[in-house]
Amino acid sequence: MILPTKHTRPERALLGVGAEILEVLGRPMTVTALWDRMRERRAKSPIAYAWFVLALDLLYLIGAVEFRSGLLARTAP
Repeated sequence: MILPTKHTRPERALLGVGAEILEVLGRPMTVTALWDRMRERRAKSPIAYAWFVLALDLLYLIGAVEFRSGLLARTAP
């Protein structure tokens, strides 16, 4: 589920979805705007909103993103 396995392709694993989120999140934006961009990007292989939120949770837990003033942003490396 978090990592790819022989039954879960990398683009469906939470780590893969999280990597895509970080690519899209070039500047701070609302969760809604980020979701809209992810849906556009993954039009051919869509993911469920719940899976998107789980990937955001994972990114937050590992300290890769933060939520401030209503905007989601990447943390400084």
